[in-house]
Amino acid sequence: MIQRKPASVVTKLRAAGAKLFVLDTNVLMHDPTSLFRFEEHDIYVPMATLEELDANKKGMSEVSRNARQASRYLDEIVSGAQAGISEGISLEAHGKDATGRLFLQTEAINGELPARLASGKADNQIIGVVKHLQDAFPKRQVILVSKDINMRIKARALGLAAEDYFNDKVLEDTDLLFSGVRALPGDFWDKHGKEMESWQQHGHTFYRVRGPLCPSLFINEFVYQEQDKPFFAQVKEQSGKTAILQTLKDYSHQRHNVWGIVARNREQNFALNLLMSPEIDFVTLVGQAGTGKTLLTLAAGLTQTLEHKTYTEIIMTRVTVPVGEDIGFLPGTEEEKMTPWMGALEDNLDVLNKTDDDAGEWGRAATRDLIRSRIKVKSLNFMRGRTFINKFLIIDEAQNLTPKQMKTLITRAGPGTKVVCLGNIAQIDTPYLTEGSSGITYVVDRFKGWSHSGHVTLQRGERSRLADYAAEVL
Repeated sequence: MIQRKPASVVTKLRAAGAKLFVLDTNVLMHDPTSLFRFEEHDIYVPMATLEELDANKKGMSEVSRNARQASRYLDEIVSGAQAGISEGISLEAHGKDATGRLFLQTEAINGELPARLASGKADNQIIGVVKHLQDAFPKRQVILVSKDINMRIKARALGLAAEDYFNDKVLEDTDLLFSGVRALPGDFWDKHGKEMESWQQHGHTFYRVRGPLCPSLFINEFVYQEQDKPFFAQVKEQSGKTAILQTLKDYSHQRHNVWGIVARNREQNFALNLLMSPEIDFVTLVGQAGTGKTLLTLAAGLTQTLEHKTYTEIIMTRVTVPVGEDIGFLPGTEEEKMTPWMGALEDNLDVLNKTDDDAGEWGRAATRDLIRSRIKVKSLNFMRGRTFINKFLIIDEAQNLTPKQMKTLITRAGPGTKVVCLGNIAQIDTPYLTEGSSGITYVVDRFKGWSHSGHVTLQRGERSRLADYAAEVL
């Protein structure tokens, strides 16, 4: 028998025309601020959700931290409640955009579920709450919000509305992700070249163009035309229908090689222009396996650290998420423990060390030792509170970072530090992260158009014909 709510709550819930979202625990543990992300709609937190939050609050993992933060938010909301909890607590005073109310389960609910669903399981208890609310308030749209796919399937099988939590997604479709590269239309100069001004400065040619395409351009976006006379440029300024384009340095030519490496395609040339520019503090490179992200970044880092002396050392870090079964505890120092995760670094250093054909075996050995003394491998676990000054910081496999972790890392940058994030959003290994909610997607979207940041999506694989074909067909 279902126990009915007090009349006041029934009235309150029926009076509101907004939707009622029932939150699963994993939503709060994924994003504690989700309590304030449902705008004018009401949210309902079952007792099973509170129990699971309590069970997951211990530990130093990201999930445990989020569980504690969600509990703090709930405590803050409940403590500041003017009316009773059963009346629903207004979220307006706590969240910028939240104007709905928070309802907590205040009594036992014995919803009638199929006998095969184990009543002791927290997921099934939450589904029971959703069913009870739907039966109690038939005129109200009651929706379960969960990151758990199987729980959503079970809810829908019982005729209940269920959705994923979408507010953490920067983009619904990653095809809309800013690529940093734009092909100019064939009639670009006819429409934008009438009052064009051009001048030369510091070895680059600048063009001030005016026309209908200019308002949609972003600062540091790359534009190109590949016709009879190829044109490659970078947007340096943009204001209304006016933009200033700057020609690029050609890193595909051997005389402009970077630690012996030359750009093999258009996007690699764009990437090296960002990596070698002293004006750019933050670079994001996204691309499938074999597009040259790590090799280009290391070559640029070594050139600016050992030859130009712009940076004092290279710091490389990555998320330690295993693809297969974990191999257990590793012996040694922080650097030694990180070594198995840094196979990509070793592979690329081998390539870079062979670029100097005239050095001989002894010269290459000396260069190898010098390189290793300037590259530090660090774990993400010990990044809080640190400040990197005049460092070249490489964050590898950044697609496995949450937006919060990405913020923690990027805010480590002190004066004179350059941060480079590398990632392939098709290879996400972290649970609950998707292409749309990954940390690298988040920073690409947030940093586009800033005058000291740049982004390039690398398109063509240069590893081998086997790797390219495998990426295409598998």
